[in-house]
Amino acid sequence: MSRILTVDDSKAIRSIVGKQVLELGFEVDEAEDGLLGLAKLEEISYDLVILDVTMPNLDGPGMLAKMREAGNKTPVLMLTSESKKSIMVDVMKAGIEDYILKPFKPDELKAKVLKVLRLTGPIGPGMAPAAAAPAAQSIRTDPMGKQFIDLLVIDDMENVARKLKTLVPPHVTLMPAVSAAAALAACREKVFRVVLIDTDIPDVNSAALMNQLRTLQQHAAFLALPLRTANDAHKEQQALGFDDLLYKPFDKDSVDDFLIRYFNDQELVVADENLVKVGAFTGKEDRLEKYFGRITRLIEENIEKMAAACFDEVIVDLSVTPIKADRTPRLVLDIKREASKRGIEVRLVAGAEVSLLLKKFDETAKLVISPSVTEARARAA
Repeated sequence: MSRILTVDDSKAIRSIVGKQVLELGFEVDEAEDGLLGLAKLEEISYDLVILDVTMPNLDGPGMLAKMREAGNKTPVLMLTSESKKSIMVDVMKAGIEDYILKPFKPDELKAKVLKVLRLTGPIGPGMAPAAAAPAAQSIRTDPMGKQFIDLLVIDDMENVARKLKTLVPPHVTLMPAVSAAAALAACREKVFRVVLIDTDIPDVNSAALMNQLRTLQQHAAFLALPLRTANDAHKEQQALGFDDLLYKPFDKDSVDDFLIRYFNDQELVVADENLVKVGAFTGKEDRLEKYFGRITRLIEENIEKMAAACFDEVIVDLSVTPIKADRTPRLVLDIKREASKRGIEVRLVAGAEVSLLLKKFDETAKLVISPSVTEARARAA
């Protein structure tokens, strides 16, 4: 029977991880930080370590480094929040099998664990999978050391990638591929954040190519590149499995929106366990409505994940969100409605001005509003 060590300073996360591991039929031990995790590794041999990134005393990357320095090759599955996602490339080079974003769905965690351990078969409470992999040292299959690139542009017209490169900031790295074979080779050798695929490549089924590439780039977003004249392109491409689309020919506004969503959005709404922190608005006044639209979507996505992770409440920090007499109450109502559908209580963190504004509306007048995250957590305790 496989034995797994979960290292996390959050008792709630350790409990969630432990429950899922036990349901897979494995044994599980816990440690509250990296130092205690290393002490466990000296006492017992584990098949997998599920390791949090941010912890007191010794964090996840620090523990990982000390493990590898000591010659410990135990596979590691890293847990991280969206705000820490950017460090994953460096950590993968140091030697992890995979990572998972918090909050996560139980089935997502189980699938990652089985993938790392190379186990297959039916899963249920107390039921171990049917076939096991070789020893831990021989199952390292992650793409460690692969170069990380922001964008892969797959289009048989070379000018498409050249044009897009002129519209993105210099720090956004881009790689072109003019054929399906070149795209597959690139995805085997490198790690991409976003993959853009032309919808009309000669002798290539773009949707089938996208599905092939997803097996190699499981953490990437896949966008279609249809012509602007295509009818119902958005609905059609989503039905085929694409995450989104970017119309050709490119224009600056649509590329800016693309960059905001797939790059700036990583800091716009940051989730850590049951806390959702909203970033400040930057830009011109005419883009404020798009800002509210993006944060509404991102908050709702995180509430869904928190419900799947069995949190009973969500703390939403709006302390740096701009205050608009019409838009702020609508945002809060959307949050409340989304949480209510999933049986989750909402606690807001905001200033006195937001509190006074929300008291003017019957639907939001009774919401609990705290001046700080610390106080919101204290009220929840």
